Amino acid sequence: MTRGRAVLAGLTSLGLALAASGCGALGGSATPVRAVEFGTELAIPPLAESTVVGGVRTFELTARPGTREFLPGVTTPTWGFDGPYLGPTLRAERGERVAVRVTNELDETTSVHWHGMHLPPAMDGGPHQPIAPGDTWEPTWEIDQPAATLWYHPHPHGATEEHVYRGLAGLFLLDDDASRAADLPSRYGVDDVPVVVQDKVFDDDGRLELRHDGGEPGTLGDTVMTNGTVGAYHEVTTERVRLRLLNGSTARTYSFGFEDRSFDLVATDGGLLDAPVRLDEVRLAPGERAEIVVAFEPGDVTRLRSTEPDLGGVAASFAMGGNDAFDVLELRAADDLAPSPAPAWGPSSHAGEDELRAEDATMGRSFELADRMINGERMDMSRIDEVVTVGDTEVWEVRNAHPVPHSFHVHDVQFRILTIDGREPPPGLAGPKDTVYLEPRRTYRLLMRFEDYTDTEMPYMYHCHMLLHEDEGMMGQFLVVEPGETASDHVGH
Repeated sequence: MTRGRAVLAGLTSLGLALAASGCGALGGSATPVRAVEFGTELAIPPLAESTVVGGVRTFELTARPGTREFLPGVTTPTWGFDGPYLGPTLRAERGERVAVRVTNELDETTSVHWHGMHLPPAMDGGPHQPIAPGDTWEPTWEIDQPAATLWYHPHPHGATEEHVYRGLAGLFLLDDDASRAADLPSRYGVDDVPVVVQDKVFDDDGRLELRHDGGEPGTLGDTVMTNGTVGAYHEVTTERVRLRLLNGSTARTYSFGFEDRSFDLVATDGGLLDAPVRLDEVRLAPGERAEIVVAFEPGDVTRLRSTEPDLGGVAASFAMGGNDAFDVLELRAADDLAPSPAPAWGPSSHAGEDELRAEDATMGRSFELADRMINGERMDMSRIDEVVTVGDTEVWEVRNAHPVPHSFHVHDVQFRILTIDGREPPPGLAGPKDTVYLEPRRTYRLLMRFEDYTDTEMPYMYHCHMLLHEDEGMMGQFLVVEPGETASDHVGH
C-alpha cells in the first residue's frame, strides 16, 4: 500500500470511529482548541532598525535560541530573530535597494526566505541558500512591487516545518505611492496592527511539540497565539483599525471574522485590491495574508475569532480543524475614539506596468498535487522541473487531487486567480496572491508573469505551504531563463 493510500485509509477509519462515537454528529473536534482568558496585552513586533549607506537600506537579523513564557509559570525553549520568539518587522519603500545581513547563531543550518518578494533566485532564501551555524548571509535586491504585507521565514530542505514552528518568522512590509496616499489606518502598532496567528502543542514540560503521527495535514495545536501572545487583547483608540493577518501556522487553516460585525477586506497577499470588499469572514491557509479594516464605536469590545473553516470537501474535515471554532484576539475600544475615514485609495503610478492580462499569456502548465508529490514526483534538489522564459506571462493550472488540504505557493511572483473550476473567483480571492488554498478535486487557473531576473543554475520553488507536506517532498523547482534558451538545456541538470 502506498503512503497516500495508507493515509486515506487512516482518515476513513478515523472518520468511521468518530462517527460511531458520536463526535462528528455532536460537532466535536479531533483537535479541540482550549479556551483562554484574554488578559495579556498584544505583543507588537518592533520595527527593525536599518542604516542607509550608498543608497542601500541594510537590516540585520540574527537567528538565535531563547526562552519564552507563553503559559503562566512555564518556560518554553524557542528560536527567534533578534529575540526569543518571532522577529522584528522589516519595512521598505518601492524603489529602494535593500540588504539584509542574516547571522545564524543556532546549532544547525537554517535559511531565510522572503515570502512573496520579487527578487533574484540567489537572494530568495530557499533551500539552495543555506546558512550554516556561525555564518552570515547578505542578500541584496531592489524593491520593485506594490505595497504589501509580506513575511520571512526559514526554508531549509526537509526542516522548514520545525524551524517555523519553533518561532523563526517575521513580517516584511512594503510601501508605495498608492499606500502612502490611501485613506487607511497607518500608525504601526496603534491602528495598523500586525496579527501573526499560530497554533501550538506544549508537552508536559512546556516544550513546543511537533506531532509526526501520520495525521493530516500536520500538527494542529490546541493553543492559539497572536504575535506569540496567548490570550491577547489590543486597546483600540481610533474609529477604524487595520489588521494585517498572517496565517503563520504550519498546518491549520483559519476562517477569520467577528460575531457582531463585518469588515472591509482591503488587501491580499500581494497588495491592495481594486476597492474594498465587505465580508463576514476570510479563509486563510498557511502562508496566506489578508489586510482587513474593522470599524468600532466607543466602548466596543469584540473578538477576532476563527469559525469552523469550510475546507471544501476535504475528507474527514473534522480531523483537520474543520470543526474548530475559537477566539483569537480581543479588541477593546476606548470611550473616546479618534476619527478614522472609510478605507479608500487610488491606483499606483505603477499600475499599468503591474497589471496582469490574460490575453498576454503565451504558455500554460499543469500541476497536480497528490501523495506528497507534484506531477507524480517528490522534490529533488538536483532536478529542474520547469523552465520559463523571462518576460513571459503564463497560466498555471493547479489541481489538488488529494482529499486532504493543500496550500500552493509560488516563489518570486504574485499571481491572479483567473478561474476556479471555470468560474470567476469570489471577491475575496480577486486580489494579488502568492499562496492559495486548494480545495480537493478543483482546478485553479493562476495568471503570472516572470520578470527581470534570470539564472541558468539557481531555481525558484513552488510547493505546498502546509509545511509537513513540503518537507516530505511536495515541492518542485523552476528556472527563469533568457529568450531562446530551451527547456532541454536545463531540465534534469
